[in-house]
Amino acid sequence: MTDTLIDRRDLTFQLYEVMNTEALTERERFSEHSKDTFDAVIETADKMAKEKFANHNSAADKDEPKFVNGQVEMLPDVKQAFDAYAEAGFLAGRYDYDLGGMQLPESIMAACNGFFTAANPGTAGYPFLTTAAANLIRVFGNDEQKTKFLPNMLSGRYSGTMALTEPYAGSSLADIRTSATPTDDGHYLIKGAKIYISGGEQSITENIVHMVLAKIKGAPAGVKGISLFIVPKFHVDENGNPGDRNGVSLAGLIHKLGYRGTTSTALSFGDDAPCHGYLVGEPHQGLKYMFQMMNEARIGVGFGAAVIGYRGYMHSLEYAKDRLQGRKAGEKNPESPQVPIIEHADVRRMLLAQKAYSEGGLALCLYGARLVDDQHTHPDGQKRMEAGKLLDLLTPVIKAWPSEYGPKANDLAIQVYGGAGYTREYPVEQCWRDNRLNPIHEGTNGIQALDLLGRKVWQDQGHGLQLLLQAMQRDLEAASSERCQPWALSLSETLQQAVRVTQSLGQALMSGNPDRPLANAACYLHLFGHIAVAWMWLRQANAAVAGLDTATDDGERHFYLGKLQAAQYFFHWELPTVAQDLVLLRNQDDTCLTMRPEWF
Repeated sequence: MTDTLIDRRDLTFQLYEVMNTEALTERERFSEHSKDTFDAVIETADKMAKEKFANHNSAADKDEPKFVNGQVEMLPDVKQAFDAYAEAGFLAGRYDYDLGGMQLPESIMAACNGFFTAANPGTAGYPFLTTAAANLIRVFGNDEQKTKFLPNMLSGRYSGTMALTEPYAGSSLADIRTSATPTDDGHYLIKGAKIYISGGEQSITENIVHMVLAKIKGAPAGVKGISLFIVPKFHVDENGNPGDRNGVSLAGLIHKLGYRGTTSTALSFGDDAPCHGYLVGEPHQGLKYMFQMMNEARIGVGFGAAVIGYRGYMHSLEYAKDRLQGRKAGEKNPESPQVPIIEHADVRRMLLAQKAYSEGGLALCLYGARLVDDQHTHPDGQKRMEAGKLLDLLTPVIKAWPSEYGPKANDLAIQVYGGAGYTREYPVEQCWRDNRLNPIHEGTNGIQALDLLGRKVWQDQGHGLQLLLQAMQRDLEAASSERCQPWALSLSETLQQAVRVTQSLGQALMSGNPDRPLANAACYLHLFGHIAVAWMWLRQANAAVAGLDTATDDGERHFYLGKLQAAQYFFHWELPTVAQDLVLLRNQDDTCLTMRPEWF
């Protein structure tokens, strides 16, 4: 089985030939870095992911964490991997030097984390959640909270979680019941239950810092009454050291289809003992704060889906090159040697689809990471603002498209293996099981669709959408080669139709009855996502044409020709599928809306 997690040549191409990541070193924040330091960090991530994460991926899947005598038992390899990740500085990789960080661009950190997820998504979940929770405290916490928690979280001594979901609320956060009662001592007593909390209990770190959404007594109804609290598993003294147990208890572990190495927990707050929570920021602003973590997590989910799809593609590609079976269609001699299955056109079709989905998804997620860099570090204030608006618009797409097509890639990987792919002897079935979570968590793809069509497209009078169209137009104009021009024309024509349908949907939404235009939000998300990924493939094709002109050996030529063929596949096979979306959206088809529950 291949040890390739992500093709390093592809990653180099995406980072430097498509996105010019090296130019980030000209910015003050990254001035101490160079392409060499970026490459060294990526090399470290690739090596560590193979040695410390991939080595127990299958074992952690088969021997998932157990709840024994009130404690979680898990493979020691998980803690070893977490500690190695922390000791190498990856937990604090994005952070300032004075916080122990490396001040790495988000583009590079995202690429690094891609290796860890591809190697072992279950174990990778623990450090990723910790970084996101720490960032909430860094941005919104007070000085005391930062002093107590940040150093220990960024060193790997403490881990972090996000505790949103409740048994009776699910994705409807307006309906959460967890309460927070103020005390005279400056903290709050937290009472309630949370479910599906990843990393909510484990045997890796000395303490777990839960970022909990709750409602203060007397708060406004709905989402406007939600506040954010730090709720540690163990109380923490003024020096940040853990003390007595806080009133957070594990009610049970949830056993999952995939991602089995990451504990999924049901937690109770304040049942067995008083549970102390510490308000982050202002009261009733918790959902706004948590959206930072949620949006980070949504981009991370999309990236994870892309690289798990990529990992399955790498496995099936190697298998297809080695597996001998059958003969070419034109070979009539039954005694002729069997050929590798990659010689069969239908197998190449399945591999090409995986390549288009995986590398297209990776490109989209890296573009999102670059927008994060531009939002925070671009020297031009106007450009920072524009990057933020673009990122906000694209976040539902970055989350949803790879999490829809990453599992499709994994499904095709199983098919390439045939019957062997359906067995646990080979790794592709686990890739699919792990990836199947991604369309669900951090806001289902249905929620992302409603968010995109119902809110994101129209924010600031559609300014984000206008910025996106301008960015696409620049790459359409850059597609001057004979190979790329027809694809640019195809994308331009599809884009014009999408703009017209968006305008008609906007008029319908303004009519005061949003049910009908929003009924087919999933179609709109598919349309938008396919256009965005077609754009990513056009960007790659433009870069591949330029690279082909200067390529000096067959390996490089084959790489660039492979990129162009994958782009051709996307424009010939995938982009045309949005025609049905356009018809349904244009007609505001009401088939699903008018289906009555009693008719099922």
